[in-house]
Amino acid sequence: MGVELNLWITLPLLTAIYILTKHILHKLNHLPPTPFPTLPLIGHLHLLKKPLHRSLAKLSQTHRQPALFLRFGSRNVLHVASPTAAEECLSKNDVVFANRPHLLSGKYFGYNYTSLPWAPYGDHWQNLRRISAVEILSNTRLDSLADIRLDEIRSMILKFSCNKDNGPDHTVNLRSEFSGFMFNVMTRMMGGKRFYGDLDGGEVEEAKRFGDLLADTEQVISESKILDMLPNFRWLFAGKFEKRYAAVQQRRDDFMQVWIDEFRAGGLCGGEEKKKKKKTLLEILLSLQDADPEYYTDEMIKSLSQALLHGGINTSVETMEWAMTLLLNNPHVLHKAQTEIDSFVGCDRLVNEADLSKLPYLQCIIKETLRMHPTAPLLLPHESSKDCVVGGYHIPHGTMLFVNVWAIQNDPNTWESPDMFIPERFEGKESSIKVKDGLTMMPFGSGRRRCPGENLALRIVGLALASIIQCFDWKRVGVEMVDMSEAGGFTAPKAEPLVAKYQRRSIVEHLLSQI
Repeated sequence: MGVELNLWITLPLLTAIYILTKHILHKLNHLPPTPFPTLPLIGHLHLLKKPLHRSLAKLSQTHRQPALFLRFGSRNVLHVASPTAAEECLSKNDVVFANRPHLLSGKYFGYNYTSLPWAPYGDHWQNLRRISAVEILSNTRLDSLADIRLDEIRSMILKFSCNKDNGPDHTVNLRSEFSGFMFNVMTRMMGGKRFYGDLDGGEVEEAKRFGDLLADTEQVISESKILDMLPNFRWLFAGKFEKRYAAVQQRRDDFMQVWIDEFRAGGLCGGEEKKKKKKTLLEILLSLQDADPEYYTDEMIKSLSQALLHGGINTSVETMEWAMTLLLNNPHVLHKAQTEIDSFVGCDRLVNEADLSKLPYLQCIIKETLRMHPTAPLLLPHESSKDCVVGGYHIPHGTMLFVNVWAIQNDPNTWESPDMFIPERFEGKESSIKVKDGLTMMPFGSGRRRCPGENLALRIVGLALASIIQCFDWKRVGVEMVDMSEAGGFTAPKAEPLVAKYQRRSIVEHLLSQI
C-alpha cells in the first residue's frame, strides 16, 4: 500500500519537475514562445487536431504569436503564420532552411531522399533543380508537349458532351473526371501512356496496377506521417511498417523499370525518325543517361519520374475541384468568367493554352482559389541546417519549419474579407507575391525550395477550367451551397468529392460535334 502511495505521489511530482525544467530551459535558450505545458514524450501533440494547418493557425491566434516553438514528440518544430516571419525564414534564412527533415514519408515518397522534393540541399539537389528547370519543366519543353494536354482536355469535354443521362441537366463527379484527366496528362507527358478512359485489354490491366499502386503509396505515406509525429515511439512500430513500405516501394520500382525497359527495347532514344518525334519527359531523362550513365542511373530516373507523377496529379486535381466548388457557390463569378472567354475566344473555336494569358479574370479566379485553398497549406516541411535567428529568437539546428501558407493567405489583418471568394482583389496585379510587407501570397512556396512545377500546374488548371466553362453551363446539384469542408492531411482536399450538374451550351454546340 505504501509503495502504491509513493508511486502516486512521485509520478505527478516528476512530471511537474519535468514541465517546469523544460519551461525554464526554454526561456534560458531564448527560444520563440511556446504553448504551456510541454508534456513528456508527446510534447504538444495533444493540442493538434485535423486539419493540421487550421489547428496550428488557431494555436498562433490563441497565443497571439506569429512564430511558435513546438515539440512534436522529441522533434523541435517552428511554426510561422505571418508574412514577415515567413519572409525571414524563406528569404533572409533561405539557405539555412533549404534542407528537408528526415521523415519516413519523405523517405518513401522520395526514394531515400534522392529525388527533388526531399533531397538534402547541396550539389545533387542543385543539379536536380537544374534538370527540372531546363530539361523537364522549361517553357520550351512544356510548349512541345502542349498537344498532349489539349488532346486530353478535348477527350474529357467529349465525354461530358456524350453523357446519356436523361433530362436537360447531366450530373458528373468532377473529382473523378479531373483525376482521370490529370492521370493521362502526366503519364502521357512522362512516358506516352494513358491510364484512364477507353483502353485496350492489356492497357486496362496495366492501368489498374498503376492505380492500385498509387493508392497503396498514398496509404503507406499516410501511415508513415503518424510515425513522423511520434518519433520517440517509431522504434516500436517501424519494423512492421518497414515491411509494408518496402513491398510497395518494390512494386513502384518494378513498374517504372518495365516502363524504362520498354523505351529501350523500342529504341525511342535514337534514330533519325525518332528524332523528329516530340520526346516525352522519360525519354529526355534517358538521353541524359546516355551522356552520363554513372550519374543518371535508372534509380535516379525512376525517383525523379515518380516525384513528378505523384506531385503533379493530386495537387492539380484538388485546385481544379476547389475552383469549381467556389464557382458553383458564386455563380456571378462563373458567369463573368464565361463572358470573358466568349468575348476573347469567340464562338468559332475552342480555347487553348495560348489564350490563357489573355484571360485575366480567369487568372484572378485561379489565384483566389490558391489563396483560399493552397494545395500544400503548410508547404513541405523545411529544416534548419544550423542555428539561426528568427524574429529575434534563437532557432536551434535541426528544427523542422512549418510555414502556414493557409493562415497567412487567410489573415484578416492582411486580406479584406479573406473568407469571401473575391477574384477581383487580384485584378491589375502582375505578381501573386508581395514582398513589401512580407510574403503574403505563396501557394507554391518561396525561395530555393519553391515548387518547380508551378508553370505546368497553372497551364493545366487554366486550360481545364477555361475549357469546361466555355463548353458547358454549370450549377449545383441542389439549392444548398456546396459543402466546403476539408479532409485531413497535408494537402487539405475537399472532404467530399464535388458532384455538379451541367448542360451543353448552344453557342458552342457546333464545336463540340467536331471534337
